[in-house]
Order: sequence, then structure tokens, then C-alpha cells
Amino acid sequence: MKNILLIEDDLEITKLLNLHLNTQLYNLTSCINGSEAINKATVNHYDLIILDITLPDINGMELCKKFREKDQRTPIMMLTCRNEETDKVLALELGADDYVTKPFGILELMARTKALLRRANQDHAEKPEQNGCIIYKDLVIDTDKRKASVRGERMELTNKEFDLLVLLSKNPGKTFSRHELLELIWGVAFSGYEHTITSHVNRLRIKIESNLQHPEYILTAWGTGYRFSE
Repeated sequence: MKNILLIEDDLEITKLLNLHLNTQLYNLTSCINGSEAINKATVNHYDLIILDITLPDINGMELCKKFREKDQRTPIMMLTCRNEETDKVLALELGADDYVTKPFGILELMARTKALLRRANQDHAEKPEQNGCIIYKDLVIDTDKRKASVRGERMELTNKEFDLLVLLSKNPGKTFSRHELLELIWGVAFSGYEHTITSHVNRLRIKIESNLQHPEYILTAWGTGYRFSE
């Protein structure tokens, strides 16, 4: 049985999801505000978080950020009545795994729920202990502690920046297209937002490279994407 945390202040939606997600396969816990959600997430483990953006006390985007600061693995599905591109990009950059716009079809939401849980299981099975240190020139990446330093100074990286850096550095010389990076790091829910990869790479370079005009770690494959130096 998979444990799901629903953070939603719309009682009708809560009733609907309770009806469909409290089954033999899922155990749904619901709360109506961010403070209650933080308390529940602190003392319990959840396999999926379904999070409304508009909450009475804490903005859902800020709540997503708080969850990601403590937990990089649990899938987060944003549930919102807003369909602006800027909202989707912000959710992506804060670490959301999916973005569902209200009104939604319950069958679609159930399918997305299954897909997120299935992907989380696959990621855990395929990469159970891919830990250790990656060292190249002045760059040191500790995948156990999820920290990285360059030229002896620790870098402050977002979760997605760190995931992107690890993926590239574990495959030196391999070129990834922007679409591939978006799908591998964020998943198919954000298809069409490949420009976000460019902004993440630019921020990584600012933090890593000593000379932005001549990068030595993350290289551009012109017309294709990016690769890590061999």
C-alpha cells in the first residue's frame, strides 16, 4: 500500500480524491493547510504528495520548496487552477514532478498518480546505491551527502541543479539533448519547457566555471545540448 499526502483546502476535491485514492492500493491522508502538512510530513513517510498551490496559510510553491529541502525523492504533484507558463516553470524549478490543472478528469489524475509512483519505484530499483564521490579537476561531488565543492569552496545548489550536475558528470563526454535532460531530471510532465535546461546550465556554470567564456566542466554541444568534459 502506498501512502499519499493530499494538501487541498477545497472540500469537494478532497472528497473526490478520498473516494478514489483510499483503496486497497493507496492510503490517502488529507489536510487543508500547509502548517498541518509540514507536521504530518515530519513524522510520517509518504510515497507521493499532491499539493494545491493556493492554500490559506502557505503558498503551495513555497511548501514545495520546503519539502524538497528535506526530501529529494518523494514525487510531488502540483494541483492548481492556474495554467500560466510561468507557474509551470516555477513549479519545475522548485522540484515538482507533475502539474495538473483544475478542473481535471479523475481518470487522468489516477493515471498520473500511478505513473509517478511507478517511476519512483523504478528510480529506486535502478539506482539503489549509486553513491560515492565524483572528482574531476577542482570539482568534488559527494552524492551521499548531496553536496559539491569547487576549488575548495562548497557550492549552494538547488536540488535540480545538483541532479543535473550528477547526471552529466557520471557520463563524461556523452552529449544529452535539452529534451533528454528535461525528461531524465524532471520527467515527461514538463515536456516543452526545454529552455529551463538552458537556465539551469547557465546557473551551474556561474557557480562552477572560473572562466565562463571557456568552460572546462559543462560544455555545449552546439545545436544539440550539453556534455561533461572528458
